[in-house]
Amino acid sequence: MKRLWLLALVMAPVLGAGPVVAQGPVVAKAMAPAVVAQSPDAALAGFFEAFDAAELARSPESRAYRGIRTDQNRWDDRSDAAEAAANAADIKALAEMRARFGGAALSPESKLSYTLFERNMEERIAGYAFRDNGLMFDHMDGVHSAYPAFLINIHRVASKADAEDYVARLRALGPALEADIARSEARAARGVMPPKWVYPLVLSDARNTISGAPFDASGVDSPLLADFKAKLGKLDLPAADKAALEAAATAALTASVRPAYARLVATLEAQQARAGTDDGLWRLPNGAADYARRLASYTSTSMGAEAIHALGLAQVQRIHGEMLAVARTTGFAGDLPAFLAQMRTDKRFFLPEGEAGKAAYLSLANGFLAEIAPKLPQYFRDLPKSALVVQAVEPFREETAGKAFYTSPATDGSRPGIVYVNLYRLADMPTTEMEALIYHEGVPGHHFERASATALKGLPPFRRYGGYTAYTEGWGLYAEALAKDMGQYRDPYSDFGRLQMELHRAIRLVVDTGIHHKRWSREQAIAWTLANSAESEGAVAKAIERYVVLPGQATAYMIGRLKISELRTRAEAALGDKFDIRDFHAVVLRSGPVPLDVLETNVDAWIAEIYGA
Repeated sequence: MKRLWLLALVMAPVLGAGPVVAQGPVVAKAMAPAVVAQSPDAALAGFFEAFDAAELARSPESRAYRGIRTDQNRWDDRSDAAEAAANAADIKALAEMRARFGGAALSPESKLSYTLFERNMEERIAGYAFRDNGLMFDHMDGVHSAYPAFLINIHRVASKADAEDYVARLRALGPALEADIARSEARAARGVMPPKWVYPLVLSDARNTISGAPFDASGVDSPLLADFKAKLGKLDLPAADKAALEAAATAALTASVRPAYARLVATLEAQQARAGTDDGLWRLPNGAADYARRLASYTSTSMGAEAIHALGLAQVQRIHGEMLAVARTTGFAGDLPAFLAQMRTDKRFFLPEGEAGKAAYLSLANGFLAEIAPKLPQYFRDLPKSALVVQAVEPFREETAGKAFYTSPATDGSRPGIVYVNLYRLADMPTTEMEALIYHEGVPGHHFERASATALKGLPPFRRYGGYTAYTEGWGLYAEALAKDMGQYRDPYSDFGRLQMELHRAIRLVVDTGIHHKRWSREQAIAWTLANSAESEGAVAKAIERYVVLPGQATAYMIGRLKISELRTRAEAALGDKFDIRDFHAVVLRSGPVPLDVLETNVDAWIAEIYGA
């Protein structure tokens, strides 16, 4: 906002009613930049930069994700008033862009940015009407876990000032969580609560956050105190300063964090007593319309719930056939259900529980990344410059976190891309699926896609840092299959694991729409999945529980992957000997995340360009 205010001051003499009168050569030279007209492209780029700056000014957490270390002592404002202000800013920005640039002569790239921004704003404005259907506390992305995860993974401590800011955030965490609790209670009064079975999962994470020193005498540090002490220990500070900072952090945890989480536990226990057992979004106000909106947003298509459900059933049947073919290569003579049962229980495919098993998993995962790395230049023209690491999900949230996920690198290089793997129960993490999982989250999957997007030059920030789930997750699933083209999955059981991961995404189309459109229960969805896949019962239950609280999100993966594969097949058929897989991947990645229809337009334009060359 300061940047916009200064810009207004600079431009005020030019935009005023009276003429600008030169007062000699020196003044005339100083005024020259203000009176030179910008091109429409440059003006639109400036508009996007100003919008991004205003959004960042409202979000110190977003700045931290980008590696911008300002206001590290504050949390984002998540109040209703802040949401209303953000929505008003979106409405104003959309109107301003249309008024200023709707008829402008823009370059093709600027036209695309205009269209994407327009669609983004329309979608956000439409979504604002359903804001109260959002759950403040669930086991996937509730704020009770988001606060400590942010401090542990994103808040850097490279100086005494950074450590002081960490302590300040601990002091502010209590009031922030109290405000979140109040919003949760207001929504619960309108009937917006998660199903009853969600509450024990959230309560577990909340209690884990305030377990250990300084909250009890267990002899181990709580997650936040352990993290702060570890970061503090790496600083070159006098012992007295470190002791004072540790004491300040301990006081903040005791005075601010503990009472807020204690109140959260009491509030959730009271809500749990009156929560219902229905699972689908249909149970909430305007739930059917909200689900349709979410499907359109996540898939970036016009496919409705019935069409997505039917697509899922067809894909499950296709993958079952491919699985049976792999089973035959292993010498298995029985039917597919028997093979699925064997793969679910065969101890050869599971590492032992405990620290040794976890260490072995991480070692194998890093080995697969090292194995595929030399092959990447044969399939990509540009490789990410950001580092990539694989690490386990932190213990305080591993019980409820997903199987694996990726965090983008900071643009300043201060934080690598991170693949998190959940090693809470190794019985839910078969080694047969490891290759596909690591290629999806790491390379050539999300790390290529996200690191490439954030490094793109000349694109507005909303395109570099934003995203479309069908594109992003579609690319991740496409990367799993691409690794087979690259010669990976030499073990047939790993190839089966690849198919099991693909089947997992096809099943999502069926069960997500089953829960939120056809009114399936959690138990129905679990039973259907177990009957059609090799996943363990624990992994299936965790997956279904994710889909319940994130309606529609899981449908994007297979829909995006099918579109990318379709476009590659189209390009190969059209171009023949002129087709180069490296160029195809460059076309897919060079515009950053885009809706699937825009991706199709980009690839078709590239095909026409190469075909006519």
